[in-house]
Order: sequence, then structure tokens, then C-alpha cells
Amino acid sequence: MIGALLCVSHAGLAAARDDAQQNVVAKNRHGEQEQDAAAKTNGNQQRLDAAVDEVFQDLTAAGSPGCALGIYRGGQIIYEKGYGLANIEENVPISPKSVFDIGSTSKQFTATSILLLEKAGKLSVEDDVHKYIPELPDYGKKITILNLLNHTSGLRDYLTLFDIAGVNVDSVTTDEDAMALITRQKGLNFAPGSEYLYSNTGFFLLSIIVQRVSGKTLREFAAENIFSPLQMTHTQYRDDHRSLVPERAMAYDENEKKDGFTLNVSYFEQTGDGAVHTTVEDLLKWDENFYSGQIGGKIFLAELQETAKLNDGKKLDYAKGLVISNYRGLRTVSHGGSWGGYRAQLLRFPNQHFSVACLCNLGSADPSRRASQVADVYLNSVMKPKTVKSAEADDDERKKETAAISLTKEQLAAYAGDYWSEEMGVTYWLAVRDGALKVVAVQDKIGIPRANNFAKDEFRATATDVFTVGEDGLIVKFKHDGGAPSEFELDAGRSVGIVFRRVKGK
Repeated sequence: MIGALLCVSHAGLAAARDDAQQNVVAKNRHGEQEQDAAAKTNGNQQRLDAAVDEVFQDLTAAGSPGCALGIYRGGQIIYEKGYGLANIEENVPISPKSVFDIGSTSKQFTATSILLLEKAGKLSVEDDVHKYIPELPDYGKKITILNLLNHTSGLRDYLTLFDIAGVNVDSVTTDEDAMALITRQKGLNFAPGSEYLYSNTGFFLLSIIVQRVSGKTLREFAAENIFSPLQMTHTQYRDDHRSLVPERAMAYDENEKKDGFTLNVSYFEQTGDGAVHTTVEDLLKWDENFYSGQIGGKIFLAELQETAKLNDGKKLDYAKGLVISNYRGLRTVSHGGSWGGYRAQLLRFPNQHFSVACLCNLGSADPSRRASQVADVYLNSVMKPKTVKSAEADDDERKKETAAISLTKEQLAAYAGDYWSEEMGVTYWLAVRDGALKVVAVQDKIGIPRANNFAKDEFRATATDVFTVGEDGLIVKFKHDGGAPSEFELDAGRSVGIVFRRVKGK
């Protein structure tokens, strides 16, 4: 009996050993499968990382400025990296913690501040702007806060006005400087609500409204109501050119010889249309708010992303500091930024819970293109095929360029003289130099020189009494009072119809 029991016991032990061995083998196989899956995942991630790095390869040359990149998915940063230098002089590399001026990408934070005040019952976006800014000229038509938010106000762009008025781009300018020029304007680009034309004036005025309604500067209001609650600890509206910003990247342009770089940072102190300084890591927290609704709530966020309509019912793709569009068949919410040598893009694919933040400190960096290319790497399988612009389309665009008309020196000389603009507060001296009509000087009312931002640009005749000026195609249209030209109107893209009258006897 005992022997039988021993035989059974030995058999049980043998079976147990076999089971244990099989379990070990199974676990090993499972571990190998997990390792294979992890290796496959890591290999795939490495391929993605390499493809993304290739997008920024040109910015990794020695001594080059560059970009910081953050890729977000499902509320997490799945890849972040710095390419190039944050500070050329000190040889400091860009990192995901580098702080950049994001230019007009700031506008969504200004719009959010206005809507938070509306939610608190402090204002309505349908209010007339004059209720809060009574010094703004009465143009005979109501301009609403909503018009400011979606660029349908018709107000001339104050940054363009600064340029025309000879304000040196490297000067320190303040809210008071901007308001003084804006309130001198006697006309609009168009009737409010009838057209869309991007205008930094509108968002600058929103910063003034925030201050007058809340009693706090936009910097203070946004810090208290947006940045601090979201723990965006490296984000601020920078409204003092003397303030220090830890880990700030400097901004650069290529020099004229294309063999180096020049510093290009702004000393403007206005906010609203720009001036937010932030990092790709902080922008994740803002980006995720569009899913969580922590600031404002879901209804609030829907209002922020509601696109505008013109008076005739035409729908726009611009909402409130955000562009609602699509890329390769996928819905996108985005906004770019450009100021000084800084460039920025925050591109969101809400249905994929995927975003790309690209912040750069080189004027030619083109972060919008790079952000789209990064999205291509990750989302290509769910995107529509890319479309290629045809050579014929390029030819058609070139054919649209206005041909120049040749004028003699004597014909050009008829337009020479001094022209004063009450709206700009400056006189343009026009003269023929080297066979071309040019602006040879800009002076204020008492004769103090201003920056001549058109000194290198020739007036190119395109029709009778009509000229284009500079690469941006400014249009100058002369009018006559009898014989010689008596005045001209300047159309400068975002600011049109600015009148310069000829000074008698000159």
C-alpha cells in the first residue's frame, strides 16, 4: 500500500514538474512575444521619430536658429525635441522648455479672455465697441466686439499704419502710441461685417476692452483666468520690453549675404494681437483644454470655435482667434504667428485628438509647413492623398501679375513733391532718383525724420496715375486738381484709402 502511494506520489511529482516546465516555457514564449511587440513598437516609433527629425534637418546646421517641436496625442506629449540654437551668441540649444514669442497664435488667448468676461456678464460680443472705447472715431456704422474677434470690423491694421507712419520696427511702442494712431484714422477699409480682412487693430483693441472692463491688464487677466488654472507656468503676455523671461529664445533673420544671422526681436509693448510667450510643453495644457473644457466649459469652447458670417450670410473659416479648416480631409483648428524673427503654429486635429506645436526663432522657418509635414508622418493612413499644384496654375498666377508701364523721367517728375497725411501725421517727400520715382524722406509735422520704410522701393507705373510699390505690392493712386497731381491714396494691404495731400508750392 505504501509502495503504491509512493508510486502515485512520484507520478504526481513528475506531472507537477512537467506542468511547471510547461508554464515556464509558456511564460518565456509570452515574454518573448511581449519583447517582440515592444521591439516592433520601438522600431516603429524610431521610424516615426526619424521621419519627423528629417522635417527639421535643415535647422540642425552648426550655428543655426531653429524650432521647438511638441507632438500631442490623447493629452500626452508623444514626442518633443529642440532643433537649432535658442541663442546664437551663447551657443544655447533649443529645448522643449525654450520660451518663444508666438505672435498671432496669441489671439486665441485674447478671444478667450473676452468670452470669459462675457460669461461673467461683464460684456456682450454684440456690444458696440464705442461703449468701451469712446475715443474711437464714429464711422457712422456700428462696430461690434464680435467684428473685432473675427476680423470683419473694417478697421485699418495698426501695424501697417506704424510702418506707413515711419515708426522704426526696432523702436519701443506702447498702447498709447497705438491708440494715438488708430484714433486718427478717418475711414474704414469697408463697412463692418461686409468683408473679412485680417486686422491686428481689432485684437489690440480687445486688450484695451479687457483692461477697461476687468480693471486688469490683459497680462494680469489671462494669468489669473487661463494660465495659472492650467498650470502654464512658463506662459505670459509680455507687455514690458524690459522684463526678463527665463529660457527665452532670441529671434533671428538671415542676413543679406545669407551667410549668417541678425537679431530680430520686438520691443513693442502692445498685447492682444500678439505678445504671448510660451513653450511647447505649456501649449499641451492649453491644447488639452479643448477636450476637457476646464477653462470655460464645453459650450464656451464651442462659441470660441464658431466661425463668422458676413452680413450677406457668407460663412468664413475664421472663428475667434482660430482658423477652422481641414487638411487632407481631416478637420483642423489652428492659428499661426509671426513677429520679428519668431514664427509659430499650433495645429490641432480634434477628431484624432492629435496636435502639433511648432515654435521657431528664425524668420524663414515656416512652422506651418513643418507642422503639416509632421502630421503627415503620423496621420497619413487616415488622410486623403496629397494634391499637387499644377505648373499651369503657377503660370496662371504669374499671368495675373500686373505689367509695368514705362514712363520717362519728365513724366515721373510730375509726381514729385511733398505729400502730407493728416491721418499718419507725416509728410512723404517724393522725388526722381536714378530714373525712378521714390520716397526719399519721411518727416513728422515739425520736420523730425521718421523711418523711411520705402527708401529702396521704386514706384512702378501700372496704369495712368497708378503705381505699385515694394514687394508687397502697395498701390498708390494719384488724383489731379487741374494740372499736377494734388494728392494720392495709399492702399497698403490691411490698411487702404489713406490720403496724402500735396503741400502747396512743393
